[in-house]
Amino acid sequence: MTHNPLHILIIEDEEAIALNIAEYLEPKGHVLDFAINGEQGLSMALASPYDVIILDLMLPKMDGYDVCKNFRDQSTRHVPILMLTARDTPEEKITGFESGTDDYLTKPFSLAELEVRCLALSRRHLLHTDHVLELGELKLDRKSKTIWRKGQEIPLKKIGFDILEILALKHPATISRSELIQKIWGDDPTESDALRSHIYQIRAQLDKPFDTPLLKTVHGVGFALNIETN
Repeated sequence: MTHNPLHILIIEDEEAIALNIAEYLEPKGHVLDFAINGEQGLSMALASPYDVIILDLMLPKMDGYDVCKNFRDQSTRHVPILMLTARDTPEEKITGFESGTDDYLTKPFSLAELEVRCLALSRRHLLHTDHVLELGELKLDRKSKTIWRKGQEIPLKKIGFDILEILALKHPATISRSELIQKIWGDDPTESDALRSHIYQIRAQLDKPFDTPLLKTVHGVGFALNIETN
């Protein structure tokens, strides 16, 4: 299967890892740029329109969390970020998702999987620039704020739609409870049970009438959509 080549920024201070990635991806037509510390990586990420950013967590001068957060705060466009980490704890993932990463890959990793993840992130990002999102049997119209599952309209209130839209844009990544609250309510305080109540209502409308649940709780991390996409 052929794929459109990607312009990828690799922010990685370990030369051996960067070279391995280059030796695998460049013969496949992908164009790679490299940064060896967090400050350089942030500057390059803001300066060029990359398709995907591969970001190591442990970096000199500025770690991956800070690079990710600063990029999300300063950039006018969304570029998918795949974070590389040697640690795979729920706490690490929560911090990463709150910083704005889209996906995680734990070291040591397969170079083939790395490419597949980058291609998938890039394709989903291009799909999500349209006002209609389609993920498996789920369809969201961002203009009319309407949701369908298997062609059946799902009657959700505005906050319920907003929660599903955020999860769809993040798919297949998990979004933490605190990040979801921040995106929905911002800095305005909300009751601790408000999110739980909306999640309950979404499940009643989106999942209960069907055979399989789409909204899943990732224990210790947050929420994600359980959707198989091609």
